[in-house]
Amino acid sequence: MKKIVIIGGAGFIGINTAIHFLKKGNEVVIFDNFSRFGSRNNAAFVQSKYPKQLAISEGDIRFDIPLLSKTVKNADVIFHLAGQVAVTTSILRPREDFEINAVGTMNVLETVRNSDCDPVLLYSSTNKVYGELSHVPIVEKKTRYVYKNLPYGVPENTTLDFYTPYGCSKGTGDQYFRDYHRIYGLNTIVFRQSCIYGPFQYGIEDQGWIAWFLISALKNRDITIFGDGKQVRDILYIDDLVNAYDMAIKNIKKTSGNIYNIGGGPENTLSIWLELQKYLEKVHGKKVPVKFAKARSADQKVYISDIRAAGKDFNWKPKISVEEGISRVYKWLSENISSIPD
Repeated sequence: MKKIVIIGGAGFIGINTAIHFLKKGNEVVIFDNFSRFGSRNNAAFVQSKYPKQLAISEGDIRFDIPLLSKTVKNADVIFHLAGQVAVTTSILRPREDFEINAVGTMNVLETVRNSDCDPVLLYSSTNKVYGELSHVPIVEKKTRYVYKNLPYGVPENTTLDFYTPYGCSKGTGDQYFRDYHRIYGLNTIVFRQSCIYGPFQYGIEDQGWIAWFLISALKNRDITIFGDGKQVRDILYIDDLVNAYDMAIKNIKKTSGNIYNIGGGPENTLSIWLELQKYLEKVHGKKVPVKFAKARSADQKVYISDIRAAGKDFNWKPKISVEEGISRVYKWLSENISSIPD
């Protein structure tokens, strides 16, 4: 049995990660400030299923350093999944975004560096560290934009361009994680994640767009598309992400100190409305009303992850298709829609 600490463990990605490692018989500790809608319900649900294996510490990575230090003691694996997650929020409140994503991440790293344990330490970064990618040639097709010269997507050696406060704060954590391996020898892994979706995701308009569109359909709300709806993303079902976590940890001798793009890759892409629409209306059984608005700042026309490095280093690739993943999320949301406020 291993001790798994999940910082930000009551959120969407965190709770799915907790369930995965609890099922394998591990001791799991969730450290969370429970600021996100649904996080308390998530934790209560998992606590009811695994009362003897799961412990919960309520704290904030910005302030509660003694509690964080106590929580990570004797940890074998630490996931740092806590963060401010919306670009739009970062633009409205940049200082708060910096304090959570940059200062909070420094607190996590320093706490682990000054502890007596030597855990695997995995950070959930973002594709936003690459910025707008305005230098990458794009071709416009009927229902989507496509890269002209990147058939496998954006690789990890792409020049970083921390655009928006969110990109700056997450990019800061991304690079500090890498450097704490080089300078202090911590067993860090960085995942630059792209459009993760799945159960326990209470999407909002600014973040978690697939869940947000599905929730809107279930609640008969109009959907607003910012831009022309041809923007393309690679999407990754949560089970595939958590399997990537597990496989990267098991191959720590190879993955330690490395950064990986983790997303659906070229085989799991869709445009945010013109192609998503057919999947949504298929599971929903009827048309969904939409309106269009001006494109948002720093919204990449195309982002697709080159995931070949993860395949090479720890033999990972996504298994759940776009259609299957959307069907699963719609089913989960349908069963839980009454708990989501209008």
